[in-house]
Amino acid sequence: MRHDPTRWGQPQPQQPEPWQPPGMAGWLEEKLFDQRIVLIRGQLTAESATGIAAALLTLDAAGPAPVQMHLASQGGELGAALSVIDIIDAMTAPVHAVVTSQAGGAVVALLAAAERRAAYRHARFKLNEPRSSGFAGTADEVARAAGQHLRELEELTLRLVEVTGQPRNRIEDDMSAGRSLTAQEALDYGLIDEIVGKA
Repeated sequence: MRHDPTRWGQPQPQQPEPWQPPGMAGWLEEKLFDQRIVLIRGQLTAESATGIAAALLTLDAAGPAPVQMHLASQGGELGAALSVIDIIDAMTAPVHAVVTSQAGGAVVALLAAAERRAAYRHARFKLNEPRSSGFAGTADEVARAAGQHLRELEELTLRLVEVTGQPRNRIEDDMSAGRSLTAQEALDYGLIDEIVGKA
């Protein structure tokens, strides 16, 4: 006789919940999604990047109207950001980014990937080197992972140079120093194209 776990009152495995931004009610996320808005909140991880990529791909397939990407994150993993950037670069629909509160580290790379970039007046920016996912393994494996991180960091630097028009050495110095910018400073720096709202 085959074992049936339901006969013995054992809990059945639950289906995983669809990805949602941290602290976001499902109904609100759906309303925003209907308006072609994707929120990026909290630390950017490989798991959250998968959900963001799926949302962007779905909206891109739904039509050519611009997709709004609202950023409110201090940063996260650079590899996760680059995986989302690959999707943005491949999309037919343009992506417009709006920094609603803060953007730092790897999330600045997402901002730089957008076709149009804006921020609210009190948004804040932090140019700092994004962290990498933890290295583990043999010395050779750790060295290879560190080399890969440096290549990804260079890719971010070059994208920021292209978007802002700033010299590469200035971008590198500002990222090493962890420079903070107000919305107006980010506009002057070339990181955003406009500030949303009345002065």
